[in-house]
Amino acid sequence: MCAIHYTLFSILLFLCYNIDMNGEIYDDLALEKMAKERFGVKFDIEKVYVRSIPAGRSANASVLLTTKNKLYVIIMGSAPLTLGDVRTIIRRMGLVADAYAAPKSKPDYFTEIAEQKFRNTYPGRQNVTEADLRYYQSMAPYNPALVSISGVKDGTIRQFDSMADGGWRPSAKIQYKHIKL
Repeated sequence: MCAIHYTLFSILLFLCYNIDMNGEIYDDLALEKMAKERFGVKFDIEKVYVRSIPAGRSANASVLLTTKNKLYVIIMGSAPLTLGDVRTIIRRMGLVADAYAAPKSKPDYFTEIAEQKFRNTYPGRQNVTEADLRYYQSMAPYNPALVSISGVKDGTIRQFDSMADGGWRPSAKIQYKHIKL
């Protein structure tokens, strides 16, 4: 009788493990597909360091390493996010941003939004500089967000936790520094 229960338990444990693994594989494929369709960035995931961790009260983030040793973070929120929100989330997660991917087929997306908002605010101004647009770029809608990461501060990825001291707690340890050639 005990051998039958042990065998059934082993089969159930095996099935649950495989379902979790299959779920992670499907999640990885969904992340790869979303990056390609929304941002035009094609990559294959080597490893996911953190998957859908809280990155604010209404946002989740996944940090992943590609087969070409490039680290990315994908941030998705249930509420609208802006480029400024994403920059804040990246900094609080302990990551150093390398580049913010613009939506597919819109390479000047952040600049276009900034110019539009600047012209709405100051309709009479003719000379518009990069310094003028920097603030307005942070107001561009950016959900979901795909950010290329150049490094991890202190070797720790943090996640949002309202109960933690300072609102953020360690989630994963990782040593990563992208070296540009």
